[in-house]
Amino acid sequence: METAIKQTVHLTTKDFKEKVFNYEKGKEWKYEGTLPAIIDFYADWCQPCKMVAPVLEDLAREYAGQIMIYKVNTEEEQELASVFGIQSIPTLLFIPKEGQPQAAMGALPKHSFEKAIKDILLKN
Repeated sequence: METAIKQTVHLTTKDFKEKVFNYEKGKEWKYEGTLPAIIDFYADWCQPCKMVAPVLEDLAREYAGQIMIYKVNTEEEQELASVFGIQSIPTLLFIPKEGQPQAAMGALPKHSFEKAIKDILLKN
């Protein structure tokens, strides 16, 4: 059993392929993780991204052991941003254990994240 991670986890392209989806191996979406996840595609200079960061840290603590919250710096991981067609930041991917990920754009308020976690990630 994975240890409950109580903080957001930064992903490199290599980490992403191991923990989320190896898009070089297959074109069909196949989530590699054991817990549902949120991925925050962000940049350090982005003001709305800075507003979302503390909310995601709170959620990582509150939902430790139930979901993972990952962060991808689009400036450092341009390949990943391009593979997922990230054009505006923050872009958030909500990834259930089964099924397709769903994307949301912009600085969402905490209650929107909580609703998505309940409706998309923890619905079973």
